[in-house]
Amino acid sequence: MENIVLHKAETRGNANHGWLNAYHSFSFASWYNPDRIQFGALRVLNDDTIAGGMGFGTHPHDNMEIISIPLEGDLAHKDSMGNTEIIKNGDIQVMSAGTGVQHSEFNPNADQQTKLLQIWLFPNKRNVAPRYQQITLDVADRHNKLAQILSPNADDEGVWIHQDAWFNMGNFDAGITTEYKIKKEGNGVYAFILKGNVTINGQELNTRDAVGISGTDILTIKANTDAEFLLMDIPMNY
Repeated sequence: MENIVLHKAETRGNANHGWLNAYHSFSFASWYNPDRIQFGALRVLNDDTIAGGMGFGTHPHDNMEIISIPLEGDLAHKDSMGNTEIIKNGDIQVMSAGTGVQHSEFNPNADQQTKLLQIWLFPNKRNVAPRYQQITLDVADRHNKLAQILSPNADDEGVWIHQDAWFNMGNFDAGITTEYKIKKEGNGVYAFILKGNVTINGQELNTRDAVGISGTDILTIKANTDAEFLLMDIPMNY
């Protein structure tokens, strides 16, 4: 039986700290909504805008798969594993926090803002050795089709994580339709619309709206306008 959870953009939590304007799809920091704790293994989806030259000081994580997808500008990353990197639009970064890691993230450009999605998934293995991975994707690969950017498999397209999850991004022209087959029995899909108007399994969604769909095998997706979106195929029980 198909189960649909609709999260309209304006129902998200918002914390505007001046240097950081963050929208939370799920309970995070000071924003708590008992109906919005997680969707399966998906615990955090933050839509962040960081002011020029500002960022997050060094802070710890453990036993979480942390995925960063820059949408605009650059993000400088430093961590206790010795990684010092810049990620930018078109890149994807993953950190398996495992037994524990400390990192900082900041906008290295004083004259422009940085926009990014930060996503946390519960792992399927606890206390793994911390790891870091960053790749540059070809954004052209997702024009009018879905391009995989994350999976559980190191030798597959995109980055990999310790969870039976698959992420795809699409950048569709108005009128384009496609089907997406859920990768693993028992998984659901949380779809987040970055821009435009999209209908997924009969549910119309606008910019920054999201829908969680479980109990089905296939998604039917239609871009009603030019649109960009992220599909997160994740275990509902983990």
